[in-house]
Amino acid sequence: MSLGERIRERRKQLGFTQLEIAQQLNMGRSNFGHIENGRVIPSSTDLDKLADILQTKPDYLLGKTDDPSLGGNDDPYALTFKEEKDIAIRLQKMLDELESDVPLAYFGEPLDDDEDREALKASLENTLRLSKYMAKKKFTPNKYRK
Repeated sequence: MSLGERIRERRKQLGFTQLEIAQQLNMGRSNFGHIENGRVIPSSTDLDKLADILQTKPDYLLGKTDDPSLGGNDDPYALTFKEEKDIAIRLQKMLDELESDVPLAYFGEPLDDDEDREALKASLENTLRLSKYMAKKKFTPNKYRK
């Protein structure tokens, strides 16, 4: 796939028009159309700007990689979308249980302040994330580790 084809495909995936991209690059729509059609090769600065606008890497646009994502997350134990969703569900269940008729207290002080509740929620969420991360790190078989 050529540079222009990759640009067009990514632009359409994100729902941009040629005019919107051209305005962000400070060029005319027809000039951007020439880039997409392969008649004009963008400068390296325009290519970098274009990659930022299209939320991808210049290497993808140049055809050096087939992964359009920005990447940057090389952690093999990073939480997946499903795990993030599971954590949110567990957190909500925990908070619902705490919202029972029994008043909640911390060091003998009632937790009726919204700020305190948000702090407790953030702490619980962090604990759930950390425990999931540590479990993945500890129990992932060696053959799946990087």
